[in-house]
Amino acid sequence: MGNYNVPVVCVVSASSGTGKTTFLERLIKEVVDRGYRVGTIKSDAHGFEMDVPGKDTWKFSQAGAKATAIIGPDKFAVIHKTNQRKELDEVIAMIEDVDIILIEGYKTSTLPRFEVVRREKGTNIVSPSEYLIAVVTDVKEIDVPVPVLDINDIQGSADLLLANTISR
Repeated sequence: MGNYNVPVVCVVSASSGTGKTTFLERLIKEVVDRGYRVGTIKSDAHGFEMDVPGKDTWKFSQAGAKATAIIGPDKFAVIHKTNQRKELDEVIAMIEDVDIILIEGYKTSTLPRFEVVRREKGTNIVSPSEYLIAVVTDVKEIDVPVPVLDINDIQGSADLLLANTISR
C-alpha cells in the first residue's frame, strides 16, 4: 500500500454479518459531525450495478459505452468498465477533497484498521496486531495488544481514530 495524501483506515472483520457497515455508518456520522470530510470505499467481491435499469445511464452502458458519467447540481458519478478489478491504491488516488478515507473491507491489506468482532460470529481476530488501531466488539474479554472498545462506543472509536490519524 502506498503513501497517501490523507489517512486511510479500514474496518474489517473475520466474516460478514458482524456489523461493519452499521459501525462504519455511525463512525462516519460522528467524524463528519466533528467537522471532518470523510471519503469511503466499499469492497464488493460479488460485483454490483449502480445504473438503474431503464434510466439513461443504464441505456448508454447497455449500448456499449465503456465509461458513463452523470452530473447533478450537488454530486457526480463516473462508472468505468474495466477488464479486471482496480487496485485499492488506484481507487484511493481518485478520492479528492477529504480529510480521511474509511474503507469497509480489505482485511488482507497492510492498512491500519479497526476490527469488528461479534460474539455470535466468533471471536477470532484476523488482523495482525501491527495494523490494528482497536478492536470494537460486544465481547467483554478479548486478549489483544490494542484498545478494545464497546461496539456502541462511537465517540470513543472516533476519538481513537482521529488521535491515530489526524492532528489538527
